[in-house]
Amino acid sequence: MKNIFALFCAFLISTNLFAQDEKPRTFFDAPFGGGGGFVPAWFIPNVDDINTKLVGFGTEELSTSGFFASGGAGFAYIGVIPNLRIGGIGMSGTMKATGIKDGTEREIIYSNSFGGFTAEYTLPFIKSFGVSIGAILGGGELSLMVSRNKGSYQWNEIWTEISDTSLHASSFTRSFRQDYFTIAPTLNIDIPLYRFLAVRIGAGYAFAFGSDWKVDNEKEIFNVPDSFNGNNLFIQAGVMFGFFAY
Repeated sequence: MKNIFALFCAFLISTNLFAQDEKPRTFFDAPFGGGGGFVPAWFIPNVDDINTKLVGFGTEELSTSGFFASGGAGFAYIGVIPNLRIGGIGMSGTMKATGIKDGTEREIIYSNSFGGFTAEYTLPFIKSFGVSIGAILGGGELSLMVSRNKGSYQWNEIWTEISDTSLHASSFTRSFRQDYFTIAPTLNIDIPLYRFLAVRIGAGYAFAFGSDWKVDNEKEIFNVPDSFNGNNLFIQAGVMFGFFAY
């Protein structure tokens, strides 16, 4: 009996020592919560092929340093898989160039928009704020509108130009469009200012896999340069509202 009692005491002592060595677990061992908000961004596409054509058109070149875009984003930590969060994002932006040649106004408008489902993993060894790597899986639309006009119009004059194909129209507009599927690796840093407010800074690169180009009333365009696509480096920031525990 004494031997059994001694073994029992030894078991209790060893169990207590092991429990003291083990790191206590808390509810917030992994990031928890989620939120959403406004996301301003900066898109930097490749517009070299377009700018080459603009030399003879009569406008300034489109900016090669990018343009402002905006949208919204949101996410939530799912809990079942620690540090994994899922959500969604959508952004769009436009830039343009203008000029005057031969007495007519010239304008080109470049627009890009994309969005989709997001999946991100928050690095567990960084505490107090979130550093997350992930990707966007979704789609977008790239469009280009080129126009030439003399300014104001008369109602009947417009219909005369449309109806009489023998006339040399001083005005025209062409609208190009391509829908695309996108995969965009991302890196985001979310810094909570308060339990219910956080700021974000991040970046990513959208790889676009496009369908055929269309012009005007959905007519197909052939021989479009491969480099004219929705591929796009982007930088994003934002203010997020929700509940954040890192």
